[in-house]
Parts: sequence; C-alpha cells; structure tokens
Amino acid sequence: MNETLQRYISKVKEYWSSRTKKQKTVLIGAAAICILLIAAAAILTTRTNLVPLYSNLTPSETGTIKESLDSRGVVSEIADGGTTIKVPEEVVDTLKVELAAEGIPKSGSIDYSFFSQNAGIGMTENEFNVLKLEAMQTELANLMKGIDGVNDAKVMINLPEKGIFVNDPSEEASASIVLNTKPGHQFEESQIQALYHLAAKSIPNLPTDNIVITNQFFEYFDLKNKENSSPESTFAVQHEIKKEIERDVQRQVQNMLGTLMGQDKVVVSVTADIDFTQENREENLVTPVDEENMEGIAISAQKITETFTGNGDAAGGFTPAGGNDEPAGADSATYQENGNSNGDYERIEETINNEVNEIRKEIVESPYKVRDLGIQVMVEPPTADDPASLPQERINDITQILGTVVRTTINKDALEDAELTDEAIQDKIVVSVQPFNGKVEFSDETSIKIPWWIYAIGGVLLLIIALLIFLFVNAKKKQKQEEEEMEAQTAETFNLPDVNEEHETESTMRRKQLEKMAKEKPEDFAKLLRTWIAED
Repeated sequence: MNETLQRYISKVKEYWSSRTKKQKTVLIGAAAICILLIAAAAILTTRTNLVPLYSNLTPSETGTIKESLDSRGVVSEIADGGTTIKVPEEVVDTLKVELAAEGIPKSGSIDYSFFSQNAGIGMTENEFNVLKLEAMQTELANLMKGIDGVNDAKVMINLPEKGIFVNDPSEEASASIVLNTKPGHQFEESQIQALYHLAAKSIPNLPTDNIVITNQFFEYFDLKNKENSSPESTFAVQHEIKKEIERDVQRQVQNMLGTLMGQDKVVVSVTADIDFTQENREENLVTPVDEENMEGIAISAQKITETFTGNGDAAGGFTPAGGNDEPAGADSATYQENGNSNGDYERIEETINNEVNEIRKEIVESPYKVRDLGIQVMVEPPTADDPASLPQERINDITQILGTVVRTTINKDALEDAELTDEAIQDKIVVSVQPFNGKVEFSDETSIKIPWWIYAIGGVLLLIIALLIFLFVNAKKKQKQEEEEMEAQTAETFNLPDVNEEHETESTMRRKQLEKMAKEKPEDFAKLLRTWIAED
C-alpha cells in the first residue's frame, strides 16, 4: 500500500516538475476558482431569503406572531425595532392565510414596500398610486385563493384621498370582493373570518363593516359579530340559523328524492320551528351506590345486644298504659312473662353509616333545538298528464322516507307532548302528485337541430373534397396518356443504315482474306508475316 502511494506521489511530482511556470499558475488558478464556485453555490443554496410578513406591529403582537411561528418551526427574524417580522419568501402567502384564520395580528398591515423599491425614476405619484392599488388588489385576490373552496377571486378597493391638512379626518376605505367558489362547498365560520381579516389587514383604514364579500351565485358571506348583542342582530342570527337548518334538510330531501324520481320531477319545501331558549341549571343529586338494592357503602357499623332473665319487675322495663310491660329505648326488644312473674328480656340495637353518591351537575342546554318540522313535497308523475302513472307504493315510500327525516330531526326534549306518534308525524308531511305547469320546458328541436353554419362548413368541405378528387382523376388521366404516348414512340421502328456496315473495297477484301488465312492456315500466315517484315 505504501509503495503504491509512493509511486503515485512520485508520478505527481514528475508531472508537476515537468510543467512550466505559466502552466502551474493556470492549474492553481483553476483549482482556486473551482473551490470558490463550490463554496458560493453551497452558500446560495443554504441561505434563506427573508421577506417582510407583517409591518407596523405592536411589540406584544410581534411576540405573539413570533411564538406562533416558532411553534410551527418557521424561521423568522424581527426587524425595524420590533415592528416588522420577516419569514422565508416561499411561505409568506401560506402564513398570511393561516394566521388570518387565527385572528392575528390585531393591528398592522401586510407589507407592500417592495413596490416603492422597484418604482422607476420617472414615475409620477398618480402612476405609483395606481400601480400600488392594482398590486394590492392582485395580491389580496391571490391570498384569498389559498382558502379552501375558493377557485378565483376578484377584488375592488376604494381608497379615500388624503386630506390637504394634517387635522383633516381620515376617511375609511371600502372593498368589494367576488369569489368564484366550488359548487356545494360550505364555508366554515373560521374561513369567513379569515377572508374578512385578510381584507381588513391588507388595506389601511378598512373596517370590516365596509367589506362586502359575495360569490358567483350572489350569496353573501356575512361576518358574525359576537360583540353586537342588539335585538336586530339577535333576530338576524336566529333567522339565519333557521334558514340554514331548513336549507340543509331541503337539500338532503331534494337529493334523495331527485335520485329516485329525477331532479326535475321533485320540488321540496321545508319549514322549521327552532327553540332558541338557552337554559343554565345546576343539579345536586344524591344516589345510592348499589342502585339495584338501593343501598350505599357501609363505612361504620355498631351493634348493641342486651338480654335479661328474672322477675318482670327487675327487668328494668316499665308498665305501659295498656298494661303490658315494654322496655324503653330499644330498637329491637322482646319481653316475655310467665304466670310466676318471671320474664325474659332481650334488646338488639344496630347502627350502620352508609356512604352515598353526591353528584353536582352544571348543565348548559343548547339554544338551537328543532321544536317542529314540516316538509312539503310536490312530485310530478312519470306521465305528466296522468297522475295514476305514479303507483301508490311509490308515494308510500316517499312518505316513509319523509317520516324518518322528521323523526330524526325533531328534538325530543323540545316537544310539548311526551311522545312523537306516527299520526303526529303524518300531520307534518304533505306529498302532492300533480303536473308541473310552471316548469320551464326546452323543446327537443333545439337539442336535435343542427346549426346552419355546420351545413355551410360541410358544404365547403364537400366542394373541396370533390375538387381534389377531380384534380386527382385528371392527373391520373394525363399521366396515363403520357405513358401511352411514350410507349407508342418507343414501339415505332425506323430503317436507319447500319453505321458499322462498311463498303466493299480492295483493302477490306484483303483484310478479310488475311483474317480467314490466320484462322485456317496459321503457319502460312506466319510465314507471310515474316516475309513482309523481311522486305521492310
């Protein structure tokens, strides 16, 4: 191992000593640059870019947010003397939504200072205000998209103009928000509070009363203010709860019967009577430990037994008015006397202290109890003009389904009667079978009829296809004619003289004789050649 290492070291030394001074400088510089690049890449990849999450905070709220971020394991940094808190850039939007759902911060605003940092030199104040307002609207819409159930959001903000003088009262801003929500999604109260809180803390001087939030179905999301206990607000809250309960039961019945009969064959109406009485009571109960035998646990017992035999006068008893001697102060005593004035006396006293269960209950009854419920259902028969097309068995099934819904929805404790009978349930259900004359019907022709522009496009396509077929057939015919003409030209024969044919002359005749002599008599031909050579 050492020899191998020594060999490699010697080779490196030889290689290094064989290099010139310039080459050594280049190698050292390249190695240093590689080390610096690796170190810079490591620093850039591990460095966290912190951006402002909230600014203009009070020290107490800064501490609250810092504690919440530390519990989540989020890296944070406090700046600007404790009024600004910074977090990693990639988690800013998520933290804004989550903290807004928790109702923090109570003061401060979402930071948009980077717009002023990126503003151009030639930008006027009006242009900057327009850019800032657009950025605030876009940023607030992006934040609201992070709420579960929100597909898209449009935000319109109205910022008041600043007064000329310092003492001028500052006007309040207002905001209108339209959400594109998922169909059928039910928003929780915490989500609605998060939406209002995001808008209020994103825009300066914007109270929640100046915020209007609705969805694409023109359903308003109202913020429930628990601090406001006026009669008007109480009635509005109770009315909203009543509508929500009726709406939930109506949707449940509509979906169930719509699946059975068809969505356009059923109309459901629900009316509910809600008991909003809230009861607070305290119960102090004393119950035996052993409820079956109505006995408690014996914690102490005492038993006294006295017996005496002798004269009746010496028994220590007394003679009652009735003439019979009966011992005094005995829980259980017997006294016997014979004719000789001798008697037996026995007294047994037993005392047992039992421990019982003492239960103290503080009960707060729920103020929302369904005291009564009515369901009205209109069903259109399969054949609209023939009510008999809907069998009675199907009507009985619908009635039984509605009875089950009523029985399970009504609170038994809120009933004035002791029991909810079947007759009472039938009085709360109405099933009407009749045609729907007010239903909007769409003609079948509109679904089957093909628009005129489809015929026009089809005609143009047919003309193009016919033209292409025509051009293709003509090209084939023309090609076939050209091939036939070529074949005809090649088939024609011409009587041309043979260029290889030679005229019969004296020299050609001699040449032919010599060729014939060379083939037939090669020896004579050789002699003749020698003779010609010798003569030359």
